[in-house]
Parts: sequence; structure tokens; C-alpha cells
Amino acid sequence: MANSGIQLLGFFLSLVGIVGLIVGTVLPQWKMSAYIGDNIITAVAMYQGLWMSCAFQSTGQLQCKIYDSILQLDSSLQATRALMIVGIIVSVAGLGVACMGMKCTTCGGSDKLRKSRIAMIGGIILLIGGLCAIVACSWFAHNVIRAFYNPYTPVNTKFEFGAAIFIAWGGALLDVLGGAMLAASCPRKKQVSRYPNMPGSRSSPPSSNKEYV
Repeated sequence: MANSGIQLLGFFLSLVGIVGLIVGTVLPQWKMSAYIGDNIITAVAMYQGLWMSCAFQSTGQLQCKIYDSILQLDSSLQATRALMIVGIIVSVAGLGVACMGMKCTTCGGSDKLRKSRIAMIGGIILLIGGLCAIVACSWFAHNVIRAFYNPYTPVNTKFEFGAAIFIAWGGALLDVLGGAMLAASCPRKKQVSRYPNMPGSRSSPPSSNKEYV
């Protein structure tokens, strides 16, 4: 049977990964203004996230504005939003399923084989959720890199990676790692011998040691 310690480790890694996904999705620092070339004005730092854009002034003031209309957003940003939300929802559902199949819980019944299979299904669901988040982060990062190296992009409008995308990346990787540990908890079936026992191999009844007079 699967080791319960591996299940616990996978569960907590997935839990930390989901928290990282939620924090990374909410934070606005997905990309920040890049100071390159003649752009030496550092009094205001611009941040853009999935839900809002912020301006951080050198005086310590932070002003944020939520995007007014979803339809006015870029299609890639809308897709990133959708993938991150789907990844979080699927990961939370997978964590709940895996919790029912862990050895240290009793909500999945007393059948150990059945519980291990439930934990494996939960791990697979966690893998799907983590992969959705990885695709979303990688797609967003690709668009940032492409716009940064585009010669037609003005210097004062170029952005680089912010802290939130790295948090989301880390959370997605932890989610995938924890899901893989839970998915590997399914026990292997015992191999049954195809050949019946030979008559000669049967143990003979114990001989009587009684002495007769």
C-alpha cells in the first residue's frame, strides 16, 4: 500500500500551491514597467495585473484602478484570467477528492484499496489544475517577452516580469508536484499465479509418532 507520509506531503504541497495560485492571481504585479534606454524616470512605477493596473509613486502612495470593461481587454489577458480561475477551481476540487482518499482520513470508508484509488483520482485532478495555471503563466510571459523585444514598442511602454507571475508559477509547480505524489499512491494489484499447486507439492499430513505395543 502507498505510504501515508507521501500522501501527506503531496497534500500539503498542493495546498501551498493553491494558496500561491490565489495570491498570484489577485496581485497586480504580473508585469511592471521596465526602465531601459533613455527612460530614466523612476518617480512612478507602473504595474499591471489580471484585474487592475497600479501606479506606485516614490512618495509611497499606491493608486490602483480596476479594469472597467472585460470586453475592452486583450484576448490573451482574458484567456489568462480564465485559465487561472479554472486552474484554481479544479485544484480545489482535486484537493477535496484527495482528502477523502488519504489514509489518515475516515470520510472515504474503510476500504484501503478504494481510498488509494480516490487519492489517485484527486492527484490527477490536481495535475490538470496545475497544468492549466502553468499554461496561463507561460502564455502571459510569452506576450510580455514578445512586446519587450518588439522594435515598434515605445521604450516608455515596455514591461518586464513582476513578482506575481513568479508566485503563480511557483504555486502551479507545487500543485503539480503534490498532485503527482497523490497520483502515485494507487497500489499495484497482486499478481496471482496462473499455475495451480501440484499434488506432490501439498504438505503431507503429520505422521503419528505413537508407538503401538
